[in-house]
Amino acid sequence: MTDKFLCDFRFLLLAAAVAFIYIQMCLFTTQSKYADRLANAVEAETRCTSQMRKLIDQISMQQSRIVDLEVKGLQRRMDKIQTPVAAVVIMACNRADYLERTIKSILKYQNAVASKYPLFVSQDGSDPQVREKALSYDQLTHMQHLDSKPVQTERPGELIAYYKIAHDMEIAPDFFDYFEAAAALMEKDKTIMAVSSWNDNGQKQFVHDPEILYRSDFFPGLGWMLTKSTWNELSPKWPKAYWDDWLRLQENHKGRQFIRPEVCRTYNFGEHGSSLGQFFRQYLEPIKLNDVQVDWKSKDLSYLMEDEYIKHFAEILKNAKPINGADAVLKASNVQGDVRVHYKDQPDFERIARQFGVFQEWKDGVPRTAYKGVVVFRYPPPRRVFLVGPKSFELLGIKSV
Repeated sequence: MTDKFLCDFRFLLLAAAVAFIYIQMCLFTTQSKYADRLANAVEAETRCTSQMRKLIDQISMQQSRIVDLEVKGLQRRMDKIQTPVAAVVIMACNRADYLERTIKSILKYQNAVASKYPLFVSQDGSDPQVREKALSYDQLTHMQHLDSKPVQTERPGELIAYYKIAHDMEIAPDFFDYFEAAAALMEKDKTIMAVSSWNDNGQKQFVHDPEILYRSDFFPGLGWMLTKSTWNELSPKWPKAYWDDWLRLQENHKGRQFIRPEVCRTYNFGEHGSSLGQFFRQYLEPIKLNDVQVDWKSKDLSYLMEDEYIKHFAEILKNAKPINGADAVLKASNVQGDVRVHYKDQPDFERIARQFGVFQEWKDGVPRTAYKGVVVFRYPPPRRVFLVGPKSFELLGIKSV
């Protein structure tokens, strides 16, 4: 009996030892896989940082500008012979087909000026198809950023996609010339925080003139440029997500304004993305992408300087015919020339904007595209419609007319 008990006990010890060894091997394998993954992430991050530093060294040795294609990017400098050099950085995540469409759109106009505007793809994440697609192009440099741990949102209810955002865009034929001309304007006027290629109300039915530019108190996003000094100011507190809305806060733009075109120089085709198609069919799909090669080098943009523009805009607004009462759309259609419609407050603005079909949204007390509370669009083109706020005349120095 004793011998049998000892035999059974030894068998249990042997079984326990085998189980213990198996568990340890599993733990070792798991730890090894995690260690390998962590090492790969660190290596990729180091490589990405090294490549980015080389990029910054290449294009920021002297005076620089940063252009964000939202598609992020364009850091510019002037070399010894004052030849502008820039980098276009496409931010990609997990949509290889959208990345390909963006690359092809840029290469269509970038090839002729590739020495001035080298192209980079910065991949956020490990999607193999995105990596393969980027590496299939000899005309660009691929960089990859891998997270060593899962992304955590800062506030409840936020989408992780906004922390790993990519922008899917096509550009207009005069995209590079437009930004180059606007850069000179931005250097002269420090009240301009950024230059954008986007008009939120740039749908086909609301635009007409590809040469018209406006000042705005609302940051448009979706293809923009700012100076290196402004980037140095903002970058230490740059948010991990929702940075476009962050830039629209008074505490960050500090009263500085933005330049935007009437006709967009970028087109956002990303129906399936972080916004889950939000507003796409109503506001983004109908956007008019400029198809005219504007000779921006010959254009006098001095009217956009702060002191000149407020007088320029006030004069146009004064000459617009006032419309009162209900049925603003019908009345505007029956008036020759530009018209203006006054709104009392945000709900009244939203009611009128809804009638015309333009953006109703406000951010930090400012309607989209507004300048001094005035939103301007064409309806029907070429007639301009001005939606005028209760304090707009006072802000523009216009006496009652």
